[in-house]
Amino acid sequence: MKITDVAKVVSGPNPHHVDARKIYESPHAMAVVITLAPGESLKKHITPVDVFFYVLEGTGIVEIGDEKATVTKDQLVESPARIPHKWSNESGAVFRVLVVKVPKPTEETKLL
Repeated sequence: MKITDVAKVVSGPNPHHVDARKIYESPHAMAVVITLAPGESLKKHITPVDVFFYVLEGTGIVEIGDEKATVTKDQLVESPARIPHKWSNESGAVFRVLVVKVPKPTEETKLL
């Protein structure tokens, strides 16, 4: 059994310049925990694989394609491959989301 203490995983460099901790990686999937401080956001981008997001903490705004919604803790959001999307935190509190990419991407995410 392998147990990962997410709080001890070091945030890796990323084009969004936010706290992004890769907590799981296999040939079949990848999981990252993204934390956005108040006022932070991800740049609009395209992921080459399907992604689902599970909100761990706080309230955030997600944009996928032409749709935009406010989401909160314990909500799951599906994002199909190659559809532009972004996250933002316009609240006054921390926003954390689990990002799961299936299958593990073999191409880089493309910023728009």
